[in-house]
Amino acid sequence: MSKFELHPRLAADTAFITDLPLSSVLLINDSQYPWTLLVPRRPDIKEAHHLSNTDQQQLLNESNRLCRVMETLFTPDKLNVAAIGNVVPQLHIHHIARFTSDATWPAPVWGALPAVPYTQTALDSLVQQLEQAVSDKQL
Repeated sequence: MSKFELHPRLAADTAFITDLPLSSVLLINDSQYPWTLLVPRRPDIKEAHHLSNTDQQQLLNESNRLCRVMETLFTPDKLNVAAIGNVVPQLHIHHIARFTSDATWPAPVWGALPAVPYTQTALDSLVQQLEQAVSDKQL
């Protein structure tokens, strides 16, 4: 059995926030959108239905938790939650806070505009906010 390793593309494009029981929570380094990922720490998984039933339920619980965090912190007009995986086959679930005022509304964000990285100060601050919110038992 192989060991879990984060896909190199995800490692290059994200900042680590925290680990939940099943998944790592990551922040996409694109300041145009509050955009997080859940990545189940299971090796060689491409699709959610490839997870055990227990892990599928845990992933749903973690996704719902991350949705509540995103709504609380960012008050978006809409949350986009999706598992695409055409470029990165490793299972990862996108959670994107969308606003009618964002640069690509109402179109999808994928490939629409080049990423605009956060400043290091802004990235550190947002990661800290997200880490605290994800660990908040009230959400």
